[in-house]
Amino acid sequence: MPSKFALLATASAITLAAAFITTASTATADNLVTHHEFQVNCSPSHHQPDDPIVFPGLPGASHDHTFLGNKTTNANTTTQSLQAAGVGATTCLAPDDLSAYWFPTVLNGSQVILPNFAQVVYYKSGVLDYTSVRPFPPGFRFVAGSPSATIGEFQNAPGAVEGWECGDSFHNWDVPVTCTPGSQLNIRYQAPSCWDGVHLDSADHKSHVTYPNKATLTCPADHPVAVPMLEFKIAFPVSGDMSQVHLASGRGFTWHYDFFNAWDPETLAALVSHCINGGLQCDPRGFDLYKPDRGQVLGPNYRLPGRP
Repeated sequence: MPSKFALLATASAITLAAAFITTASTATADNLVTHHEFQVNCSPSHHQPDDPIVFPGLPGASHDHTFLGNKTTNANTTTQSLQAAGVGATTCLAPDDLSAYWFPTVLNGSQVILPNFAQVVYYKSGVLDYTSVRPFPPGFRFVAGSPSATIGEFQNAPGAVEGWECGDSFHNWDVPVTCTPGSQLNIRYQAPSCWDGVHLDSADHKSHVTYPNKATLTCPADHPVAVPMLEFKIAFPVSGDMSQVHLASGRGFTWHYDFFNAWDPETLAALVSHCINGGLQCDPRGFDLYKPDRGQVLGPNYRLPGRP
């Protein structure tokens, strides 16, 4: 996809989406901006040894993954198949988010451990100028992290946040040996948020995106387009003796995740414009509890106003 086309299409989508935001105020930043994000809440739909990004068309070729979002995701998934699933064919609160999200399945010995409630994927600004963030184009996809990472690579990766956590145990770069009984195992990891503006994917599923410059929080010249920075925040209901807990991909430091965008373009553009560009801390409906006067993006059905 040519970069001019992608950027023009994105700008057009944002313009159209602005008409749907249910607030009289514009999505400009307040004097005090502490956040620039919105949440996406999605429950697990299924798990299977497929990866339509790394092993497209090859069922069973991957280690086991746990899938959120689009219920149809499998080895043969394409942009068209995700979109064709239809409104509501998702475990996400927003029926128009037909995207696929997945990560290596957690196991305790041979027992599969699936998250037992809706998980959070944050869409944030990864750059200093949060007003410059643009929505993902349809079909955009990537892999964040690496199943072949060493513990040092995981600890020092640009996307590593705080490692694995449970109870009062923090900053673990592998799964802790024990966790307070009744607690849960948590992981957060941030994705690249600078795009080359041309390719929806790349041979290694990484090269078309990169992380912002750490010192300036700006995108480099070869990846000039700021897109939402995804941060997966996943919790697993496992605690106590953790000596047999591992990922389907290996040790805890092999944590990674995949994203395949199939949002309705107008809905995604409206959320990006109002919440990220507007400097708000939005829930899944695009509402900032601390700035209620700014209104919200989606109606009670988590859809743009006027959509049934």
